[in-house]
Amino acid sequence: MRLFAAVVPPDEVLDEIAHAIAPHVGQVPGLRWPDRATWHITLGFFGEVPEPALPELEERLARAVHRHPVAHLAFDHFGAFSSLRRARVFWVGVTGDSMARLVDSVKAGARRAGATQTDEKRFHPHLTLARAKIETDLRPLVESLEGFSGSPWRAERVRLVRSHTGPQVRYESLAEWALAPSTRD
Repeated sequence: MRLFAAVVPPDEVLDEIAHAIAPHVGQVPGLRWPDRATWHITLGFFGEVPEPALPELEERLARAVHRHPVAHLAFDHFGAFSSLRRARVFWVGVTGDSMARLVDSVKAGARRAGATQTDEKRFHPHLTLARAKIETDLRPLVESLEGFSGSPWRAERVRLVRSHTGPQVRYESLAEWALAPSTRD
């Protein structure tokens, strides 16, 4: 099973992003815009995980998630990987409470449960909005979206998600856990 852990923002916050990008969807040659139902913030990508490892993975992720508080976040800028001039991924960035320790705990728990393909890239909180097969100059797109500032929201839950690949990517939520109450509330 191809698995990852993610935070799914509330619908009203995703509505703000959808409204901001709506005039641009389909207007940039080469960009593929996935269905909004797939939007999430990846905390850890685990790759192919053997099905027998799933119960231990769920147990370890539950422990990891419960040790970290709810995060207060907002979407506030657009960008691209690897650069605006040579982009393959268009994203909206996340600011607010750091989720780095949560990410480290989630990845460590997954490795201990047998997820040997766990992605070790440095965490850069973002929500992917579009992808390109070839490097694309996204400077005009990002410049047209300058000044975007989304409403604050709370990341309260973490999901374990199965990715079904193919012509139409589909995600299936396998489990979900609540983060610990925040001391700021």
